[in-house]
Amino acid sequence: MGTDEQPRWLDDEEQQAWISLVGTLIRLPAALDAQLQRDAAINHFEYQVMSALSMSQERTLRMSVLAALCGGSLARLSQAVGRLEKRGWVSRAPDPTDGRYTLATLTDEGFGKVEESAPGHVEAVRRYVFDPLTKAQVQQLTRIGRRIGDAIDPEGCPDSRRH
Repeated sequence: MGTDEQPRWLDDEEQQAWISLVGTLIRLPAALDAQLQRDAAINHFEYQVMSALSMSQERTLRMSVLAALCGGSLARLSQAVGRLEKRGWVSRAPDPTDGRYTLATLTDEGFGKVEESAPGHVEAVRRYVFDPLTKAQVQQLTRIGRRIGDAIDPEGCPDSRRH
């Protein structure tokens, strides 16, 4: 933007939509995290890690792919996986096809933890996100989320449509 150009300020309707979205982006993760901490003694990021692994072939992913799926840095993922390893829920090993990579694998105990935790998490997601919306609003939410996601990252995550 040049020095003579004015910012494209939000109009009143856009401002209200932005405030609503920001409030949701702040409160929803906190609410989901609180439910998982209370009911499953794990945080939301750890649940996302185990859930992503549970849906993967052989419950295994490269750490770099897992980080992208979970929206976290490799450092954050490494810390979370370290905590999950200590509990026996995830294991790490070098990728036998390319030793430069590390594989994370959900153990049988970890899969059991996902199965145990999923009903409460899904109920919280329903209560906070889907119950207040009509079917048409859910469809709108899907389209809106995809459009915003595509504007942020046109390449997108290959599995982003699945999660």
